[in-house]
Amino acid sequence: MKIALLAPAGAMHRYSGNFGKSLHYAPLTLTTLAALVPEDIDAEVVIYDETAGKIPLDIDAELIGITCITGTAPRCYAYADYFRKQGKTVFLGGVHPSMLPDEAAQHADVVFTGFSEQTFPQFLHDYQRGEFQKFYHQNCDFSIVGRPIPRRELLNKKRYITINTVEAIRGCMHNCTFCAYPAAFGKHVYKRPVKEVVAEIEALHSKHVLFPDVNLITDRKYALELFQAMIPLNIIWMGLVTSSVGIDKEIMEVFRKSGCRGLLIGFESITQASQKYIHKGHNRVDNYIDLMERLHDNGILVQGCFAFGGDEEDTSVFDRTVEMVIKAKIDLPRYSILTPFPRTAYYDQLESEGRITERNWAMYDVQHVVYQPKLMTAEQLMEGTDRAWRNTYSTSSILKRLAPFTNSPWIAFPVNMGYKGYADKWHKFTREVMCDNSDIPVL
Repeated sequence: MKIALLAPAGAMHRYSGNFGKSLHYAPLTLTTLAALVPEDIDAEVVIYDETAGKIPLDIDAELIGITCITGTAPRCYAYADYFRKQGKTVFLGGVHPSMLPDEAAQHADVVFTGFSEQTFPQFLHDYQRGEFQKFYHQNCDFSIVGRPIPRRELLNKKRYITINTVEAIRGCMHNCTFCAYPAAFGKHVYKRPVKEVVAEIEALHSKHVLFPDVNLITDRKYALELFQAMIPLNIIWMGLVTSSVGIDKEIMEVFRKSGCRGLLIGFESITQASQKYIHKGHNRVDNYIDLMERLHDNGILVQGCFAFGGDEEDTSVFDRTVEMVIKAKIDLPRYSILTPFPRTAYYDQLESEGRITERNWAMYDVQHVVYQPKLMTAEQLMEGTDRAWRNTYSTSSILKRLAPFTNSPWIAFPVNMGYKGYADKWHKFTREVMCDNSDIPVL
């Protein structure tokens, strides 16, 4: 049996787009699926990640699996239609099919909803017997305990800043109105045994590890246990947390001792009313500068993420955000546009108000406006976001933010230059570019 696993990418994040090697790490979805192929099935697996290279149109495989998020849905469907016309069996999974399974089913032989650690091996056995189902839904007793080690050897490691991505905890307890994660997978938090995580890190034989988990501190007790156990490993690691990390001295201390050198934090907005609007009240805007000082004092650099376009924000938000980012010395700022993903509370609100203006999912990449903002025009939101990118990643801004160059400059400088290139090209990705899938033939 030959299986090809595909991860199509939107125009901005494609290998030919705006997201260079220094800006992306190896994802875990496809390498984990590859590891889930049962031992009693003789299968040859290949992976094609479109952020790292081209997806060929002449794939020699009978099974084609495609992972899909909302922003890539039209492209995923185009590939699915193309390969099905060639007589291949196509299965779709991921965030978007989990939220809109009936839509995905129009383009696939099989649709997976939720997490697939249990259902994917079941499907392969069913397929081998010639009696597979149209839908496979996440099991009620789902767990990530004993999850197999991802098959990283199937990736082209030269195309990623790192392939040493390790999962520890899956899920988040927060209920942010814009977040697609709970809409697709629910709010249950799944944890791998600490011993399994540590053993996987040790097997990497690397000094650098990245945790792509949505929120490493969603379970405080587990986080303390995990990172205490990592102290003897003497590694450098990075991961994702909320701004709550700054008010927990014990967490901060164990992070420092275990080798944390970088965190991604969703600051979202510099307007406190906007935090309430998106149900992210644990973000305290007046504490951002103090939080950054504490993190820097512990040798931790920060990728700070902001989302423009909330109903409490007017056109002054862009310049005020850049000013705060420079003052707080956020090492790696990243800007997006607040996006209403299907099945989220935010989408339902805007839909009920008649404010959704874009129906092509390709535009739902958090870098384009798909609704009518309240206190500005859509054009002003796009122009302001573009200006924030360019002003933040000017040479003078980079130098101001990174001075006095004591917090891991060997990481900060290359990635800042990567984002400088991203900022310079951001405006080129128009609707015409984003929605163009003409490179995939229609058979």
